[in-house]
Amino acid sequence: MSRSYRPIAAEELAEYVADTLTARPVPGAALRVALDGPACAEPTAVAETLRTPLLVRGRPLTVVRAESFWRDASLRLEYGREDVESFAQWLDEGATRRELLEPLGPGGSGVYLPSLRDPVSNRSTRERARAARPGEVVVLAGELLLGRGLPFDVTLHLGLSPGARERRTDPARQWTLEAWRDYDERVRPAESADIAIRYDDPSRPARSG
Repeated sequence: MSRSYRPIAAEELAEYVADTLTARPVPGAALRVALDGPACAEPTAVAETLRTPLLVRGRPLTVVRAESFWRDASLRLEYGREDVESFAQWLDEGATRRELLEPLGPGGSGVYLPSLRDPVSNRSTRERARAARPGEVVVLAGELLLGRGLPFDVTLHLGLSPGARERRTDPARQWTLEAWRDYDERVRPAESADIAIRYDDPSRPARSG
């Protein structure tokens, strides 16, 4: 079933999302949020816009880049740097569960790792584990995050039409578009996410509901 959308001013989008997240119960040590979207939508940058609105509401924010939980390059790039099937599996799901999401969930220790591996150097970031702060919102921001069964409390999706994705994607990353077409058909993130944002034009977004 397709969702209905209503326009929202770009400057009000972060406030809307912050209100929505603040209203959600925190079942564990922190609210675990997926902010899913293609690289051209800059999901990490969008996640950072939530920092001040959440802080005003008494909710500290940590933004975790999904690429810092990518698999080791020897596995990730086994079939080449532009293998579409491999790209869908770049995220190290086991490490993401074990080091980030499960510790923050019900019954977890509340101590989590905010990054694992530098995606460029492929070396450990050596970042220390940290304890979740009271009421913390931890956002994992990146590509192809949904449909994996990862234990998120809230999921958001930045949706772009195929045409907008093609126009806005860097030429060096055009090969990823096939993976996104498959993701749209298989996972249907615009329908399955708790909050869906139409983001063809960042200056004129629309929200679901």
